[in-house]
Amino acid sequence: MTPALTVRHLTHTYPDGRPALRGVSLTVGAGERVAVVGPNGAGKTTLLLRLCGALPGGRGQAVVAGLDPADPGQRRKLPAAVGVVFQNPDDQLFAATVLEDVAFGPLNMGVDPRQARIAAEAALIGVGLAGYGPRSPHRLSGGEKRRVALAGVLVMGPEVLLLDEPTGSLDPAGRRELVSLLARQPAALVVASHDLGLVARLCPRTVVLVAGRVAADGPTAATLTADGLKTWGLDD
Repeated sequence: MTPALTVRHLTHTYPDGRPALRGVSLTVGAGERVAVVGPNGAGKTTLLLRLCGALPGGRGQAVVAGLDPADPGQRRKLPAAVGVVFQNPDDQLFAATVLEDVAFGPLNMGVDPRQARIAAEAALIGVGLAGYGPRSPHRLSGGEKRRVALAGVLVMGPEVLLLDEPTGSLDPAGRRELVSLLARQPAALVVASHDLGLVARLCPRTVVLVAGRVAADGPTAATLTADGLKTWGLDD
């Protein structure tokens, strides 16, 4: 089976000369749920931004859903196959109403407006926001905004779903509901998070990034031991 994504010796240096990723390599299988954890500045968000094509980089270092995010021609095809939910949902909510926001992706892909609306309403039901369609996304709570952003990518039926700190602004009940929702998704998940409770419940595999390098990669229970957490600066 073709992997959902493959990364080979991925590097990234910001314009100020700061290296963020130093030769990261990993493979995620179809439908696999993988957490990416590490201290602040480890490169977690940079990795997701490279995988979704939001940051430019060298070609041939990553293949996501069969596409190279660094290739301009292939990058244009990514939204149909790769969904990303940013750490701050305000970064991706822009329409006047929730329904317009969620329906934007299908409409942009040429889906009939009526079918796009039906798909958007179904996605909102799926994230627990039935009836929110007419509301302004900018007047929602932080947790509700996060759910709208998630609905906006789930409506596309992505092969790969990239999530940056998905439990931010969610209360304990909201976190449990999100875990349940994500666990039902057929897409491969790559979840960057400091929320180790989420990681333990959702992701059987964990990759640890430290200073832009892969420090560990294995089963979550075996990787996130007390000694490991202390070594990587992830303990309380």
